[in-house]
Amino acid sequence: MTSASRLPDPYGHDSSANLADILERVLDKGIVIAGDIRINLLDIELLTIKLRLIVASVDKAKEMGIDWWEDDPALSSKARRRELARENEVLQRRIAELEASREEVE
Repeated sequence: MTSASRLPDPYGHDSSANLADILERVLDKGIVIAGDIRINLLDIELLTIKLRLIVASVDKAKEMGIDWWEDDPALSSKARRRELARENEVLQRRIAELEASREEVE
């Protein structure tokens, strides 16, 4: 009776530990994947798509100066509160202006 042959595990028996080590290294150092897609027709550029992917830990990203998520209201509660406070100030100013113009008419 023959048993099915199994492909050798390239990372050893404990590949999950190796995967965790690799992921930790990538997040610690960071990795950038960049690419451009261009569609031309008769030497006329119709479309250009630039793709950039950065995989890093939050600390590493901040160290590199990348912190766009902190200002995005959809991703940050602080940014949402700032946006709401700004909207509130604008609305209060408009109400005050309307009330002042109403008092001038009377």
